[in-house]
This record gives sequence, structure tokens and C-alpha cells, in this order.
Amino acid sequence: MPELIDPTEDYSARFVIEAHPVHGRLVRLGETLDQILKAHDYPPQIANLLGEACVLAVLVGASLKFEGRLILQAQGDGVVRYVVADYDTKGGLRGFCRFDPEELAALVAANEGSFQSLGAQALLGKGTFIMTLDPENHGERYQGITPIEGESLALCAETYFRQSEQVPTQIKLACTEFAGEDGPNWRAAGAMIQAIAGDATRGDTKDSFQHIRALFETLGEEELTDFDLPADRLLFRLFHEDGVRLSAAKQIHKLCRCTQERVEGLVQSFSDEEQAEMLEADGRVHITCEYCSKTFFVGL
Repeated sequence: MPELIDPTEDYSARFVIEAHPVHGRLVRLGETLDQILKAHDYPPQIANLLGEACVLAVLVGASLKFEGRLILQAQGDGVVRYVVADYDTKGGLRGFCRFDPEELAALVAANEGSFQSLGAQALLGKGTFIMTLDPENHGERYQGITPIEGESLALCAETYFRQSEQVPTQIKLACTEFAGEDGPNWRAAGAMIQAIAGDATRGDTKDSFQHIRALFETLGEEELTDFDLPADRLLFRLFHEDGVRLSAAKQIHKLCRCTQERVEGLVQSFSDEEQAEMLEADGRVHITCEYCSKTFFVGL
């Protein structure tokens, strides 16, 4: 299988298993994710959660059959109030996480010495996992909601596909911090496989999916986040006996939709009395974007 991907880029790429009715997608995020996380200086536990959410949003969003956005959100009653990742089909990605620092510190201290890291359920508590599909050309918005089940966002997404889409799905996510030339950097990766529905020609695809799923389960987090291991070689290791074909990759980049014009329009949507209450000491309204942490100033 020829190398189709520049390993220095952040990308998503589809693949198909030639001997079985199974297809999948591989996502790797380096600089894009690093920019998203460093805009907020998140603690490691929060950075890991948001990193996995960003990868998951790309895994699902890059598979959309229309131009638009995939917004992934999980919210609960835990120390993390909610985590959001927003991907558009042009390759733009943004995300942020809201949490209580004091509650997080207490949770980390209570779990000190544990062999297990704090996963999605431990951080989010009881709540909901939401995927919103937003077509670009004013099509009908669709939102699927399932309860947060399982310790990871991957398990939440698998539950979503099983209950909302009736599509057998297996997902692996990994996020890690490593020592770069300019200091600590973040990278994350993920892979997803899904069964193609059976028909008169294919017959029942259940056994095929279980076979590929068993191979997929051997994929380790270190392999996923080893960007020196090319995508084609990684997939060949897993599926060489069944044949695997990798499609051309789509580049991913950090994107935030905040602009001075958007912020000014937002401020103008409030009444004169409300705008007066928003004024700071310098006579301007200060609005900070939750996604990129950039602060905008609006004079009245």
C-alpha cells in the first residue's frame, strides 16, 4: 500500500478492509491540538479529555456525507461541566472544556496512587453525550443524545452509534504529552472501524466485523500516537492478512469562528441597559472567546 500521507501534517484518512465489509478512519493531531490546548493551559487530566474529544469529533465529522459541522459535546454533574469539540468538513477544528479547578484538585488527590487515569465518566459524572450534525446550507439540524456510559469517550461514542445509528462501531482514542524541541507538546490520535450493512450480496456482516474487531483490539495507544510510524504501515500491521486500502488524507487545522465583527454584532443584540451593565472601567465591553481565549474589545 503506497504512502499517501505526509506524517508532519495533522490529518484524517479513510481506509477499507478489502476482504470484509468493514471500513474505518484514522486521525492524527499534533500542532493543531497543541494550539487548542495551550490556548488555555489546561491541567493534564483536562487536556487529555479535550484531546480525545477533538480526535473523536474529527473521526465522526470527516465521515459526513454533506458540507457542514459536527459538534461533539459531553456534559455532566462532575468536576468537568462540559467538553466541546467542533469540526467542520473543510478541516477546521476547535474545542474547549469547562471545569472546576478546586473540585478537580480534590478528585486528583483522592485518586493519587491509583493505577487508572481519570477517564471521561470520572471527570464528567452522570450526564449526556451529544452529537449535533449541522448542514452548511441551512439543512435540518440533527442531534443525537445518549447517556454517558463507560469510562471513556470512545465507549460513549460506541453507545451512541449502537443506539442512534444501529451501526456496529469500535473506536480507540489516545492523547499524550511529549518532549518536543520547543518544550512539552501535545498529540492525539484515534481510529474507528464500522461494519457495512449486509445486503443480498454481502449477506450477514456480523462475523466479518467480529473478525476485524479482534484484530483492531490489538492496536495500542503507543502505536496510535507514534507519528514516526506511517499510517500505511500501522494499518498493514493490523490487517495485512485481509488487505487494507488507505485513501488520500485530508488535512486538519485549528479554526475559531470568533471575529471582531461577530463580537460587535453580539454586543449590539443586547438592549442599551444591558450593554451599559457590560461596560468595564475603560468604557469598553470585554468579551473573551471560550475556544481560543482571545479577548475582543467593543466600544459603545
